[in-house]
Amino acid sequence: MKSGIHPEYREVCFLDLSTGSKIIISSTAQTRETIKLDDGREVPLYKVETSAESHPFYTGQQKSVDTLGGRVEKFRQKFAKATGKA
Repeated sequence: MKSGIHPEYREVCFLDLSTGSKIIISSTAQTRETIKLDDGREVPLYKVETSAESHPFYTGQQKSVDTLGGRVEKFRQKFAKATGKA
């Protein structure tokens, strides 16, 4: 293998925001936050909206999560004002 062209992997904790589950795997993901684990280690933290713990395909349950924070409703209100339709 060529030297110097492969990324450096490190342990990263992926936190599912909808369920609170943590998955620790090797990754090259860039993070700004860290988390202290139960065993005392401090690893980089990467927050995700959906993982295998919360995705409907894997869980078999349909769950509606409004991750847009009302952006669609804000757009509809703005569009109604612009066209004069209330």
